[in-house]
Amino acid sequence: MSFFDEGDEPRTTRRPRERPPARGRQRAPRGSAAAPDRQTLLIRQGVAGVVALLVIVLLVVGINSCRNSARNNSLRDYNRDVGTIASESDEVGQQLFGTLAQESLQPVDQQTQISQIRVRAQQQARRARDLDVPGDMENAQRNLLLALDLRADAIDKIAREIPAARGDQEAAAEAALNRVTGEMQAFVASDVIYLQRVVPFISEALADADIGGQRIVGGRFMDDLTWLESANVARRLGAEAAGGTSNEPLAPGRHGHGLVGVSVGNNALQPQPTTNRIPASSNVTFTVRFENQGENEETGVRVRVRVRPQTGRAISVTRTVDQTNPGAEAQVNIPLGQAPPTGTSTTVTVEVMRVRGEQNVDNNAQDYTVIFQR
Repeated sequence: MSFFDEGDEPRTTRRPRERPPARGRQRAPRGSAAAPDRQTLLIRQGVAGVVALLVIVLLVVGINSCRNSARNNSLRDYNRDVGTIASESDEVGQQLFGTLAQESLQPVDQQTQISQIRVRAQQQARRARDLDVPGDMENAQRNLLLALDLRADAIDKIAREIPAARGDQEAAAEAALNRVTGEMQAFVASDVIYLQRVVPFISEALADADIGGQRIVGGRFMDDLTWLESANVARRLGAEAAGGTSNEPLAPGRHGHGLVGVSVGNNALQPQPTTNRIPASSNVTFTVRFENQGENEETGVRVRVRVRPQTGRAISVTRTVDQTNPGAEAQVNIPLGQAPPTGTSTTVTVEVMRVRGEQNVDNNAQDYTVIFQR
């Protein structure tokens, strides 16, 4: 073997022996945080669950609280709105009965005013339909609409009957008066529905929601129940058929009156064809004397004065004498309430209206030709 052959043998490099990792534990890579153990992880998960549950509970409580608050507010608002409409409806009732009792109004004017009152009643019914009604108030709402509709419909029907009720045709007037009196029952029914159904249902809904301190309006449309009697309706309207509408038994014997005389101030009027000249004023007053020519006391005797110019609207005013006695005279003053037409010939008709049982009415009325002078 040569010298060079020995030097060409490869060198052996010894590598260090790797140490096996310890059992049950691994080293985390350098530069990273140590992972939590299982117990710590479970604790953290439990805390997070509790927090999430609390958040959910708070959200549910908050949402329910908001819902309850909104529901209670809607109940209060509904009660307040119904109270406003009910109060306004009571005002309509007062206006209606006040207008019906104005005998000095011409029938056409009275009908027009009642029609305007009817418009207000219908508007109130429409407003009630537009209310935001909570579910707990549905029963109250249904009865409220029924009550308001009854009132509006009855006012409308009464307005249609006024010209006939105050007309000259006895049979037609009496039939119209009976229909007007019948419509008064609708007002009574509406009051019963409101007081016995609307108010209790509202009160119950507020109590169920534990809402206190609320005022529930308990109004009444018709306070005077004498409007249910046709004779009283006729007298207040100044209707022609007032004497024929009572349901009371008719007393035996003669009934009726006769016109004795008419004057204005110191001027005693003379029947046609005489022309009477009377000083004009803003409130000319006729004094009418008449006699009970029957055998019975008469109550609610109506006396009417009509001023009919050749052109323009007539003036008609009626007054009621509470009682007349057999064989005795009675007297009533009837102011026109407005200035009559001046400088032109007018016909003034003065009439003591027929009472029940009166057969002869030939001497109940008289026509006078009058010129009112400034």
